[in-house]
Amino acid sequence: MRGFLLILIVIVVALIAAVASGFLNINQIRGAEAPVVSATHNGVVAKGGQAPAFDVQTGSVEIGTRNATVKLPEVQVKPPANEAEANTVNAM
Repeated sequence: MRGFLLILIVIVVALIAAVASGFLNINQIRGAEAPVVSATHNGVVAKGGQAPAFDVQTGSVEIGTRNATVKLPEVQVKPPANEAEANTVNAM
């Protein structure tokens, strides 16, 4: 249950951040109307009603590649003179 609540909180925070940053824009274009409900001796009858309509616009993220030249540092390893002589003696 705690895991579910944590996931729900993260989703709500992400939606708030998306709307606040302008990445997600939600506009209501048609309002809701409640149905007309009448009770008769035959039961309850509901007629009409309308669900709201929304216009949702989202931002876009473009992903691509490009060629670039990157300068890398040059690494040189120079052993001390004493170790170089010891390595040549041990190698024989």
